[in-house]
Amino acid sequence: MKIKNHKIVGAKWCPSINYNERPSVDIDLLVIHNISLPPNQFGGSYIEDFFCNQLQCDEHPYFQQIKDLRVSAHLLIRRDGEVVQFVAFNKRAWHAGRSEFNGKAECNDFSIGIELEGGDDIPFEEIQYATLTQVTQAIMQAYPQIEGERIVGHSDIAPGRKTDPGRCFNWPKYKNSL
Repeated sequence: MKIKNHKIVGAKWCPSINYNERPSVDIDLLVIHNISLPPNQFGGSYIEDFFCNQLQCDEHPYFQQIKDLRVSAHLLIRRDGEVVQFVAFNKRAWHAGRSEFNGKAECNDFSIGIELEGGDDIPFEEIQYATLTQVTQAIMQAYPQIEGERIVGHSDIAPGRKTDPGRCFNWPKYKNSL
């Protein structure tokens, strides 16, 4: 995979309006998340709709709980390995919320957020790991301040508030693949 103009070449482009300019800081953190809408159900366009503020909240009772949220991520890796990009990497996606890494608050300012279609207690697909590895390698090449110890889970930067990517995410497998 390659990055050109702060986007993954060949990724499906689904632009979100839920982003803004980064402060003048280096991009030096990669945050791994998981998401499924409705929870623990896969497929369909609900995640894309959610990140683009187009989710039809009457289609599932859970959607009423999230209808007022304005969030995004840079990338989504679906269960089949498809990559969807919502925000260019040089822009600040709204994925981390209140967060801190190594004493530095507001991780959205200096991080890239990747969502894996999944749940905390559901194993991820082999193709997702393969795609995540390729994407991560491209990101590390384009943003060399992101090194192995600067790749974390949402739970690492928002402990007690967030649990993703969850206990089923195989960190050793992923880190060893890099």
